Amino acid sequence: MTDAGFALAGPAPGSGTPLGRLAASRAYRRATAWLLWLFILGNGAGSIALWVDAGGLDATRSAGDIVTTIGRVTGMAGAYLALVQVVLLARLPWIERLAGFDRLTVWHRWNGKSALYLVVAHVIFTTVGYSLNDQISVWAEVQALLTTNYPGMWTATIGTALFVVVACSSYAIARRRLRYEVWYCIHFTAYASIALAWFHQIPTGSDLATLTVASDYWTSLYIATLALLVVFRVLVPLARTLAHGLRVSEVVQEGPGVVSLTITGRYLGALHAQAGQFFLWRFLTRGHWLESHPFSLSAAPDGRSLRITVKGMGNFTRKIAQDVRPGTRVVAEGPFGAFTTALRRRDRVVLIAGGIGITPVRALLEEMGGDVVVLYRAMRDEDVVFRDELDRIAAARGARIEYLVGDHATPEGARLLSTEHLCELLPDIAEREVYLCGPPAMTDAIEQNVRAAGVPRRALHVERFAI
Repeated sequence: MTDAGFALAGPAPGSGTPLGRLAASRAYRRATAWLLWLFILGNGAGSIALWVDAGGLDATRSAGDIVTTIGRVTGMAGAYLALVQVVLLARLPWIERLAGFDRLTVWHRWNGKSALYLVVAHVIFTTVGYSLNDQISVWAEVQALLTTNYPGMWTATIGTALFVVVACSSYAIARRRLRYEVWYCIHFTAYASIALAWFHQIPTGSDLATLTVASDYWTSLYIATLALLVVFRVLVPLARTLAHGLRVSEVVQEGPGVVSLTITGRYLGALHAQAGQFFLWRFLTRGHWLESHPFSLSAAPDGRSLRITVKGMGNFTRKIAQDVRPGTRVVAEGPFGAFTTALRRRDRVVLIAGGIGITPVRALLEEMGGDVVVLYRAMRDEDVVFRDELDRIAAARGARIEYLVGDHATPEGARLLSTEHLCELLPDIAEREVYLCGPPAMTDAIEQNVRAAGVPRRALHVERFAI
């Protein structure tokens, strides 16, 4: 949901911050990111090294032993990456501020695929290795594993099946066909999968059950992951809910299928929210207690209220005006996101929005001074949201706004925001900081056009809106 680059602390150019300080901050965050990944990789390697040091490789005498050992190593690596998977989206504030939620989501996706492949490799190599040692077919070995006295085998089978289902539901083709509520419930079973993995790996695992130091180390990894999850996914949101007393104070129909919600409460300035950021919102109304949805702020936070604007694209968002009424209690996790003015390094800026991606751009426009241009892409005139507000803010801040309306299936619409069109609208675009937000397909296409127009990667910040 957030920008593809690192967030920088400090004010925008022109506010007195030396360029050297900005460069130092950028270098610090990159160094911190490298240290984070070195810690993760080193910790994973160390956990396997403990197993090796305790004699985990001593029993590799035959071909079956070698294959089985490969299966055990891939199993431990897969289990470790499953724990990393939980930590990456455990809402740890310092990690999120370091990389941004969008980058964490990318890491989460690739890490999840790697964990899946390793777990599947563990199952295959271990089964084949056992079958070689037992001198029976692989299918006969599978039957033996499930029907004879192999400790924890059914636990492992159920855990692996759940993990595979969760991973498969994350692929785009499956995600588009699942209701959000179904997808959310499937993903929730990932925690059960990891818990079952512990029962298979530690108390009943043939290796770690007898290796005290290694098993204690692995147990500490599971406990630490659980603690982070409980603290940042349960206790922190609960404490904030009690402290801030968030409630919906106003519901406004902005246009066809587009609704704005204003949320008020106590001490909202303590949230330190910024324009361009988003929260995970949970509305405590019938049928929605278990759902949390990411929505960006559509107005710059003022310490008294927070506003979000939602377009009806899914089962929840289409009914939000009917289901969420003034007075509804709200649980909010966040703020998240690095798509803020802190990224700005140049005096001249262009904010590009597509569809409902205008929400964080409208909030950013409220805060940005200097030479700012807004390019707002919409399919139809009725799809343009906040036209009056945008015109008023642009006039007050001396910004320029262009409404680019047209169906991309037509020749005229297809040309909008092409590389040539961008250069016509902004001959100096290569010297501008570019913020881009919208649906994934649109942002991917415009990102390529912006880069082709000469904008360096470090000056391009992208946030993708997806259902």
